[in-house]
Amino acid sequence: MHPIVRSGKLWLYLVSWVPVVYALSLILVEQSRLSWLAGITVSGPLCLVYAFICLSSWYVCLGLPLRREQLPRLLISHLGSAVGVGGLWTALAKGLFVLFALGGSINAVLPSIFGMGIVLYLLAVSVHYVLIAVEASQEAQAREAEARLLAGEAELRAIKAQINPHFLFNSLHSISALTSIDGAKAREMCVLLSGFLRSTLGLGEKPAIPLEEELALARSYLAIEKVRFGARLQVEEAVAPECVRHLVPPLLLQPLVENAVLHGIANLIEPGFIRISARRNSDEGVTITVENSFDAEVPAKNRSGFGLASVRKRLQARYGGDATLGAGPGEGTYRVELRLPADEDANR
Repeated sequence: MHPIVRSGKLWLYLVSWVPVVYALSLILVEQSRLSWLAGITVSGPLCLVYAFICLSSWYVCLGLPLRREQLPRLLISHLGSAVGVGGLWTALAKGLFVLFALGGSINAVLPSIFGMGIVLYLLAVSVHYVLIAVEASQEAQAREAEARLLAGEAELRAIKAQINPHFLFNSLHSISALTSIDGAKAREMCVLLSGFLRSTLGLGEKPAIPLEEELALARSYLAIEKVRFGARLQVEEAVAPECVRHLVPPLLLQPLVENAVLHGIANLIEPGFIRISARRNSDEGVTITVENSFDAEVPAKNRSGFGLASVRKRLQARYGGDATLGAGPGEGTYRVELRLPADEDANR
């Protein structure tokens, strides 16, 4: 279907022919000595018919793509078509002149009508090639956007596939350490781990979950680790109520709280804390912070390994450059801060 018809802009296209009707009427009045009423009586139907004839050049342009190597063929084809339809338009003008018995002489104006028909047809061809180029550009952009979306989804699936085995490895390592020390706690940890894994089974297919669900998962994980560390692990939360419905990628906090345990609490002799906080930003986004105690004198492990790297990749895949992650040590604490943009579903 012609793009002008498909877009519902046919009426606008026909309105654009009003100046052509006026110009043709002026030619008839000046050269054929007709009244303005008689001139419009001929030029109105004549331009209406020719407007639809010019629309048909769209299909000719589709069949003759604009390529440099085919330029001679294109010129010959379109000039030939212009002469043909211009001649048809001229014959139609003469027929209408005779049909309405308007008097005067039509022969003097026929060359002007013929030339005008050729110019209008070639102008329509030019406009149609522009429309074809615009549509091709839009289709290319749509394909590129779809390819980026598919690539992002594939990357997210790959990262999600890494997170659970990575977490499971760390948890089993903790259970293994407990079995030789306290069998009862090891069994309790196995039960908690089973419940945690059960709650994460359906998350792989979800692009996002409310922050309150993500916090519940983090609490489940920290409950598992608290069996191992006991009073050495203190968990604190400071989450603003207006943030809990904000959508976030599932298991976004998981690598961060794992890092807080592995690089912070596990290296402490004295009790330490892990603090999770969230607040609403002025732009309706959310800032989520994970802080933990750590011993600055303990040789630093690689804090930019899997955990932070996976979170950065997931933020990039979902939000592009609209989300940021900052991480670094402070006075006896290590702090990771996530700034997420406003979510359209957050207030529903």
